[in-house]
Amino acid sequence: MRCSRTSSPLPASQNPNAPNIVKQIALGWESPLQLLQGFAQGACQDLDKEHRESRGCNSPCSSPFQLAALERQVFDFLGYQWAPILANFLHIIIVILGLFGTIQYRPRYIVVYAIWTAVWVTWNIFIICFYLEVGGLSKDSELLTFNISRHQSWWSENGPGCVRKEASMSGIKGLDSHSYVSVIGCALEYRYIEVMHSSFQILIASARQVLSSRLAERPDR
Repeated sequence: MRCSRTSSPLPASQNPNAPNIVKQIALGWESPLQLLQGFAQGACQDLDKEHRESRGCNSPCSSPFQLAALERQVFDFLGYQWAPILANFLHIIIVILGLFGTIQYRPRYIVVYAIWTAVWVTWNIFIICFYLEVGGLSKDSELLTFNISRHQSWWSENGPGCVRKEASMSGIKGLDSHSYVSVIGCALEYRYIEVMHSSFQILIASARQVLSSRLAERPDR
């Protein structure tokens, strides 16, 4: 009887035959934010490779579209804005599926992406109304944090020119460990920064939808 020795499999991050998305997820397993970024980067690398092989042109993944969504996700994480975090996560996943459907011409994926684009635009319009306090909405409410905490946008204390000052409340009974935080000198109020972010996302969604439609109609080379 002949005994055969088998080598232990390489980790996914070091396996040259593993798809890029698997490598990026394996490398980014340390935190949820790194995992999300690794998923998006790995999927885009796989789509770019497949797109170059099938059509021989630049893929939409190489554009700053995905970077804009990831940038917004990072700042929502820093501000503990749980509703936008979930919306951004779904947006990144469906955009990847939409790009895959466009490249491979999967009509169902394209339809799902088109429907989500309408939902995403509606969501960003709601965010604009929320921060501009339109229709009885209040930017100081805990709606975006699911009433879990009183956190506001990260830009409320870290906007351009903002100076954050803390004053201890040691003289008040029961609040010795608390501090009063004041923010002064902001060159631009945080709600306008959030409005610009949402407006930019609406423009990107519209441009991506037009680009995906043109790529879907483009004949293979």
